[in-house]
Amino acid sequence: MRLMDIFLSYWSYEHLQANFVIGLNLLGALVLGLVLGYERTYHGRAAGMRTYGLVCMVSAGIVIISGYPELWFGSQMANANFHADPTRSIQGIVTGIGFLCAGVIMKDGYSISGLTTAASLWTVSAVGIMVGIGLYAAAIFFALGAVVCMTLVSRLEAHLPSRPAVAVVLKFKKDFLPNLAGLKAAVNNRGYSLAQGSISISHQQGCVEWHFVVLATDRILGATLPNLAIELQAVDGVEDLYISHARN
Repeated sequence: MRLMDIFLSYWSYEHLQANFVIGLNLLGALVLGLVLGYERTYHGRAAGMRTYGLVCMVSAGIVIISGYPELWFGSQMANANFHADPTRSIQGIVTGIGFLCAGVIMKDGYSISGLTTAASLWTVSAVGIMVGIGLYAAAIFFALGAVVCMTLVSRLEAHLPSRPAVAVVLKFKKDFLPNLAGLKAAVNNRGYSLAQGSISISHQQGCVEWHFVVLATDRILGATLPNLAIELQAVDGVEDLYISHARN
């Protein structure tokens, strides 16, 4: 009889009610996470709807269970004078998400990718935390604000004045001494200017390599990458060329 009482304590009315409320919270967090993750899936990012849905739901679940310590272990701890601290759960979530976000940020030369994905993963974890502590309206508003930021702000950026950056690597012929003035003239002809302090020079087996960044003087007037590559390839002494957008 004692074993049956212990078993039934896990299925009491209070437990069933709490599980129902927790289940609804988890479902709501999952839906909000999927909404946020769709934008990343649409743009072909590695972290998509599944990742965002899981992060949001896990964040909500970890927080919300800290609100029911009296029901843990079939209420066997009800008289143990035990109190859970939800703020510690939130601290743990933020720390764990930091490791996940670091894994999606990649650096290749001057190009850094994954920053928006990392920031949005951090955002979706905060949405889950809000759901977990019961701030449902704030969580929905926060999620909608994040969706607007991730979908519409990029379109707004396309219409605002900007100076796109391009990373360039020039490898010169053996024993050739490049001329900085000629290089500046070549990029200026295509609507770019040399970014101050961006030049780094290496020397291998008699060949000099210049690594630098150029900035478009105007987004519209700046030449496309193929045209800029043609101009730089024509610079005296250039043997090999690498050029790419310096995204970050």
